[in-house]
Amino acid sequence: MKTGLPKWVQARFDPAARYGLRVTLFALATLVVLGPFVYLLLQVTSNGPLTRTDTEVAESLHSVAQETPPIIVVAMIISFLGVPAWFYVIIGSAAIYFWRKDRRRIAIYLVVTNLVGGALDTIVKLSVNRPRPDLPNPSVEALGKSFPSGHTMAATVGYGTLLLVFMPLIPRRWRVPAVVAYFVWVSLTALSRMSLGVHYVSDVLGGFVLGLAWLLAGTAAFSIWRREEGRKPVEVLEGADPEVKRAITN
Repeated sequence: MKTGLPKWVQARFDPAARYGLRVTLFALATLVVLGPFVYLLLQVTSNGPLTRTDTEVAESLHSVAQETPPIIVVAMIISFLGVPAWFYVIIGSAAIYFWRKDRRRIAIYLVVTNLVGGALDTIVKLSVNRPRPDLPNPSVEALGKSFPSGHTMAATVGYGTLLLVFMPLIPRRWRVPAVVAYFVWVSLTALSRMSLGVHYVSDVLGGFVLGLAWLLAGTAAFSIWRREEGRKPVEVLEGADPEVKRAITN
């Protein structure tokens, strides 16, 4: 790759280099995603204009949900599929499965990415220390602080890692719809938390963008790890480990 650029720059954009183009793109995407999170964080910590909109939307959604009991039921079901205990089961089960199939790096990727994501969420919550919405007749009682939404971040990271590791098993024609379904589900998780009256809009947006940034960063690290073994770096529609299909079906 001869471009006249310094060698270290060429290495960042050379697909054949150790830390090549795809890893660089993951890193750039992580930085781009973190930008909106920093904006949300500044709005929340400084009581910016967005926080006034937050309160209005939170009150409106809570009011609509209170007047329509089925919404509460659906929101509670969706919300349950974003609690830590649920992810311990599905991520743990998937990790054990891949470990027994001798795909140990995939198992480690699943466990570490999700555990560090949970720790990151907790650290930010404690640092920001934002109280939850104070609404009349709350649908559920939620512990802890409000920003960012732990359920939304857990759904973003948890279902994102699962999608990436199982992507090779999905027929190619269904892979783009699977990615769309993933984003729809994360959006429903965010909406369920707001409908239950335990989060503001900025909370769920913060959980999503922070979760997505960490998902990209964790996947970039895993991609570098793959390159250490002489394997191809991660491509989203090929999955985190394209070879996993052969390992599972054998």
